[in-house]
Amino acid sequence: MSKIMIGIPKALLYYKYGNLWITFFEELGCEIIVSPNTSKKILEDGIKYSMDEACMAMKIYMGHIYYLIDKCDYILVPRLKCVKKHEKLCTNFSALYDLVSNVFDTNLIHYNIDVDHKEDEFYAFTTMGLSLGFSYRKIVSAYRLAKQKEKLLKEREISKQKVLIASSTKIKILLAGHPYNLHDEFIGKQIEKILEENNIDIIYSDRYDDKYLEEEVKVISKKNYWTFNKEIMAAISHYQDVVDGIILITSFPCGPDSLSNEMILRNVKIPITNLIIDEGNSDTGLLTRIESFIDILEERRKNHE
Repeated sequence: MSKIMIGIPKALLYYKYGNLWITFFEELGCEIIVSPNTSKKILEDGIKYSMDEACMAMKIYMGHIYYLIDKCDYILVPRLKCVKKHEKLCTNFSALYDLVSNVFDTNLIHYNIDVDHKEDEFYAFTTMGLSLGFSYRKIVSAYRLAKQKEKLLKEREISKQKVLIASSTKIKILLAGHPYNLHDEFIGKQIEKILEENNIDIIYSDRYDDKYLEEEVKVISKKNYWTFNKEIMAAISHYQDVVDGIILITSFPCGPDSLSNEMILRNVKIPITNLIIDEGNSDTGLLTRIESFIDILEERRKNHE
């Protein structure tokens, strides 16, 4: 009997939960195909299958879905509405499965998380595993191992970043934003490349121990209920005293980010710039803005020496 092939789009929530998904399905004995890094063609395909009003990250996601069609038995498209009590996510995440299923005629596998209605992550993964025909015992074992690996990998990333902060004497910039903006080839990676070419040490907002999140987010906002935006704010609050500046990365036109970024810009005391990326962005314009920001940080450091 051939193994079930699961396709995973390398976009949006992949950059937050990708390790969890891959380990879970591998432990169940499934085969995995992950779409490649975002390319110009993937973006163009995503634009073709998206509404004009969709943010760039969503357009990229649709391009990755299109890439996976006919390459696997199922494509994973989760539906996330609420992952913490009394908090919300962008409506794209709660509507993701419906958006994809209405645009593409392909087999999808999904799970629902809505903590306010007692559907937590464990329940969601269990339900998904059962729908694929696996035993409850095997699903629980796979999920527990996947969570352990996810935790270990995150701890390693945080530890490496702490070492960098403690040991480096170079200018340090915090890249702040959703993981899918920070690490996607057509969004954050182009910014990362410019910073590396200018000998800048990069700190990432998603490499953050959220143990004190509820306290640290209040430095910037006391009333924000967007879970992922709260994580960004808390990381900025946590790291702002150990970096020289902050680059906020947003994919146009993100609603929750437009509100949260305004709060961040008003309440952060060190130099900060907001880069809003869409498919029409000029590489030259981006380079000019980032290099100008680096010049400000270098001059500021000289004045404080």
